[in-house]
This record gives sequence, structure tokens and C-alpha cells, in this order.
Amino acid sequence: MDDAQLTLDLDGWEGPLDLLLTLARGQKVDLRRISILALVEQYLGYVESARALKLELAADYLVMAAWLAYLKSALLLPRDPLAEPDPEALAFRLQRRLERLSAMREAGARLMARDRSGRDVFARGAPEGLRTVRKAVWQAEIFDLIAAYGRISARTRPVMHVVADREVMTLEAALDRVSTLVGTRIDWSVIESFLPEAGERLRRSALASSFVAALELARQGRIELRQAAPFAPLYLRACAS
Repeated sequence: MDDAQLTLDLDGWEGPLDLLLTLARGQKVDLRRISILALVEQYLGYVESARALKLELAADYLVMAAWLAYLKSALLLPRDPLAEPDPEALAFRLQRRLERLSAMREAGARLMARDRSGRDVFARGAPEGLRTVRKAVWQAEIFDLIAAYGRISARTRPVMHVVADREVMTLEAALDRVSTLVGTRIDWSVIESFLPEAGERLRRSALASSFVAALELARQGRIELRQAAPFAPLYLRACAS
């Protein structure tokens, strides 16, 4: 704390508003109905008596005294409509500040009157409890270790895709076969009759390649195609010369 700072306590009052509140309560009426003129006279009389006793007054007390003297003169003199500010409004504002200060002091008094922890009430003591020491014990069989190693190895191992080599019929071979066989047929022939005798996998590849070959030969004008309905058997025959 600064030693040069002036801290003045006048009969327990911490500031001019506290003194005004005490003087206002001395009127024994509601704060909203106090006499501002009587309050001003009491405050100025208190300050004058304090100065007569040669007490050092803080600056805020003197400022409040000067402002109250101005307010008293404004309330006593005839009001000028053009004068600013309105003395009645200043008096009402002072009443409101005293009401707020009174409410805060009453709330603080009720708060300080409540029971205090450690003086009036005491918290229930909590048990100290037991110290718990946890240790992890791992149990694993040889299969668990191998499976864990396999999962880790699978995540780090590079992925390789191997395409199995299988027998297929190329488009060129299908073109040669269909163009050769269609020249030996006179009537319409189903496309499956142009497929070679082979296993199921090669037969599927031969059917796809023969179908594309038939479309290409039809585009060239060498064969004719016929199909009665969607997904019906597809028939081929050579074009007439």
C-alpha cells in the first residue's frame, strides 16, 4: 500500500455516500420520500463541525459538500426552464443512488450473517482411503503370439496382385474361325455352333469373342445377323454374292 495515500475514516463512514445514507435514515422515512434540503443541511452542518474541530477532510467529502450546496441553491431558487441540468432530476438521481447503496449494504449484512465454513459449520471429513497399486500381467499362448505377428506383418507387407494365366480366345482368332465356318454354311446357324469344343472357361471367352467378331463381319457386309427377341438366340449366315 502506498504510504502517501490519504485514507480517512470519519466515525466509521467510508465515503460521503455512506454519511448521506446514515443522515437520510435519521429522517425515519422511506428513502424515496426523504427531504433533500434537510439532508443537504445536515451534511453541510456535519462537514462544518468537522472542519471546526480541525479534522483533515478527504477531497471527496469536500467535493460532495460543494455539489450539495449547488443542489440546495438550485432547489431554493426559481427554476429556469432553459437551465441544465434539472435540479429535480439531480435530486431524484441522488435518491436512487442512496437506495442502491442501502440495498447493497443490507445484502452484504445478510451475507456476512450467514454461517461460515470453519467457524459455524464444518465439512465432513473424507476418509483417506487405501493405496491401490496396479500391475499389468500379460498372458498369451503361442497361437496368440503368432497371430499378432501375422497381423503386424500383414500391415507392413507390400500388396501384390497376381493374375492367374488362363486360356482365352482372342478377337483375331474368333474372326478367322467365324469367317471360315460361315462360308461353309448355307442356312442360318446359331452363334454357339461356331464355338470350339473346350472347357467352360474357354467357351465363355470364345462366345464373347465370336459375338464381337460377328458384329465386325456384319459391319463389313460379309454376314447377316438375325435375332427374334432380346436375349433370343443369335443366328448368322453369309451374305449372298
